[in-house]
Order: sequence, then structure tokens, then C-alpha cells
Amino acid sequence: MTRRRDGGVATAEFAVVLPALVLMVVAGLTAFSVLFAQLRCVDAAREAALAAARGEADGVVRLAATRSGPADADVQVISSSTEVRVTVSGEAGGGGGLLPSFRVSASAVAHREPEWADGS
Repeated sequence: MTRRRDGGVATAEFAVVLPALVLMVVAGLTAFSVLFAQLRCVDAAREAALAAARGEADGVVRLAATRSGPADADVQVISSSTEVRVTVSGEAGGGGGLLPSFRVSASAVAHREPEWADGS
């Protein structure tokens, strides 16, 4: 009985599957990056809204948001007499240029503390 050689079929199969495997790993890491950035936006918006509700200065509120948010986050603060809305957004993902990046954002609303609600 003679043994048949596979003639490198396993190597060829590996060469075909490897790019798909790498793309799946990069896609998984990108999804994790987007999820992590979204959670950072939520935390940053909440922290900044609470700081604004306590009556902190606008610079302190923005610092709280950028410190907790994703890198190069955009911060928008909208104030009214009774509440403050903070929106934090940023870019996430990208997969090293292999995949598109995604814009993530989160908003938080906090009611002003009573001594700040009347404008004093």
C-alpha cells in the first residue's frame, strides 16, 4: 500500500483562511473599542452633568468630560434655569485603517442644585 501525499493542500487552505481570520480578529477588536468608547462617553457625560448641576464653572465641566471621555472628545453643554444637558462624542474603532471608524456619543441630564436653580 502506498501513501498518497497531499501536495501542500493544507498549506494552501491555511493561506486562504488566514486573511479571513485576521479580519475577524480586527473586527472583534474594533467592536470592543467602540463599546469601550461608548461607555467612556456615558461616564464622561454623567460626570460633567453632575459637575455642572453643582454649579461648577464651564471650564471645570469640560475638563471633567474630556478627562473621562475618549481621546479628542467633543463636549457640548446646554444649560437652562433648572437643568443641564451634557453631550460627549468621539471617534472609535477604525481597526488600524482596515475597518471604518464609528462616531459614538452619549448625553446626560442633571437637575441643578436648588441654590443654583434660581440663578444666584
